[in-house]
Amino acid sequence: MIRATKSFFSGIVGLILTIQGIYASDFPLFPPIGPLPPVTIPADNPQTEAKVELGKKLYFDPRLSGNNWISCATCHNPVLGFADGLPRILGGPTSKEGGRHSPTIINTAYNDLQFWDGRAATLEEQALGPIQNPNEMFETLDNVVRKLSGISEYVKAFREVFGTGVTADGIAKAIAAFERTVVYANSPFDRYMQGDVHAMSESAKRGMDLFQGKAECIKCHNGPNFTDNKFHNIGVPPDGPLKEDLGRYNVTRNESDKGAFKTPTLRNITDTAPYMHNGFFPTLFEVVQFYNGGGGRSENKSADIHALNLTGQEVNDLIEFMKALTGEMVQIKYQSVPLAFPKVPKNF
Repeated sequence: MIRATKSFFSGIVGLILTIQGIYASDFPLFPPIGPLPPVTIPADNPQTEAKVELGKKLYFDPRLSGNNWISCATCHNPVLGFADGLPRILGGPTSKEGGRHSPTIINTAYNDLQFWDGRAATLEEQALGPIQNPNEMFETLDNVVRKLSGISEYVKAFREVFGTGVTADGIAKAIAAFERTVVYANSPFDRYMQGDVHAMSESAKRGMDLFQGKAECIKCHNGPNFTDNKFHNIGVPPDGPLKEDLGRYNVTRNESDKGAFKTPTLRNITDTAPYMHNGFFPTLFEVVQFYNGGGGRSENKSADIHALNLTGQEVNDLIEFMKALTGEMVQIKYQSVPLAFPKVPKNF
């Protein structure tokens, strides 16, 4: 009888282990969420204090635009979460509404690709895009170089930083260096993950479990910056002047990329409303309910988007967790030592 019982339980244990193995293979592991690592600095554009200061001046200078009143900060305003608070950009000589929402600059240093469709491989490449775009800053690089070359302060700064006169390459590198300092961390979530059990509310803690479980947010919003740096079609309805936006397809020409857009970071998501590539949803509640209902209609919609059956309480808990991802601006040290994140002065 004892032998039979042992045999029975051995069989049950074996069955459980088999089921667990099948379950694990069906649900692959994703890069874990957690505190941000140091920013990776490209070898061909090392950070220096003087370069970052030059990039900061350029970022806020409207003379980079054709009419001398649109700067990078016009669409990526620090007061508005380094976005502009609008559903879609207003640009060009007549402030015409564009087709896409201005993405935040926050933590773009961690992006593999830039822009909603990933058409720029680096921050340096991205920095020059809006300047030349006729629907944004509507200027030419040659003319920007000419204008800045007539300003003694810029001539001196470029000579100090790059050992050259004003160049388009230098403009790109300086702005990118500044943007790599726009890093937000030390959120309640970060403090909780570092051992402060009281940093997040009980609702946010439940939301974190949902985020990684039933709500399946972790499938796309994973890793320390809460993005897989990939492109997905979730069926966001068209809105604004564009009746159709093919997204990543315009870059790759792959049929599977039609209507796919980059997964945005969720860090400081409470500061960057409205949401989605076209600013369709004004609030996080509407975003979560959109996912809860299985997303929108699209022939090319991701297979990962389906109804979640979250309760009202679970929706609220998930939103509370996302609120706990709101951190503060930190800044990179420029010495040749391991990168750290000291606090930047509040009057930045």
